[in-house]
Amino acid sequence: MKIALASPPFPTSLNDGLSWLEKLVKEAADQQAEIVCFPESYLPGYPGMGYEADDRSPERLQAALDKVCSIAAAHSIAIIVPMDWDHGGELLNVAFVVSSAGEVLGYQSKNQLDPTEDNLWIPGTERRIFEVNGVKFGITICHEGFRYPESVRWAAQQDAKIVFFPHFGGSDTEGVELKEWGAKENPYYEKAIMLRAMENTIYVASSNYASRYSHAASSVIAPDGTCIKHEVYGRVGVIVTDIDPTQATGLLAKRFKNALYYK
Repeated sequence: MKIALASPPFPTSLNDGLSWLEKLVKEAADQQAEIVCFPESYLPGYPGMGYEADDRSPERLQAALDKVCSIAAAHSIAIIVPMDWDHGGELLNVAFVVSSAGEVLGYQSKNQLDPTEDNLWIPGTERRIFEVNGVKFGITICHEGFRYPESVRWAAQQDAKIVFFPHFGGSDTEGVELKEWGAKENPYYEKAIMLRAMENTIYVASSNYASRYSHAASSVIAPDGTCIKHEVYGRVGVIVTDIDPTQATGLLAKRFKNALYYK
């Protein structure tokens, strides 16, 4: 399977995000990618960064999702698009999966919120497995995958061959400019996705924004923990690579003795 990870700039608005999404989807499709993943809360943009309140209205969000479906169908590529989503007047942090025919296959919610996010979203309550072109995959969103490895192990035990990691980490205004992927001085996020892959014997693919002071590059990790490909820090674009689902056996995840720990 050929997968793509998008590293867009921070959107300035919902419409700007859709414009960049269309550009990067086309770039991925031109390289024959079958699915492309965008970063956390991409539409309408991560909360607290000055976006218009109306961009989070149920009507605008639904219209944006409809547009994503049209883009997927036009380019014959599946899209994982993280969005804020209205749920009874409150917001969920979700990642929708749209098929290459433009059909919404469902969404994965962020169920483990960071304590600083309790005033932004409500937590979801379910985990799901998706399938595109015969390949099963899971999604874990930022904090819950970095600090709650159970979210990835669950997917691996359900025979997911890959878990996508849309996340947000970085800034355009302050921080440290990273130079080398996985360096010991870097924040722990790149190391965490290596562990999530090797401790479950599956692929992990993480998508982050292209910011000047990034905390981690968008990356694809093999089941043995090897980084197959990663984005250049701060570069706007997509990375595309092949994965071999037969290598993602889930062996270590399936050997985990759930009964010893969950009673």
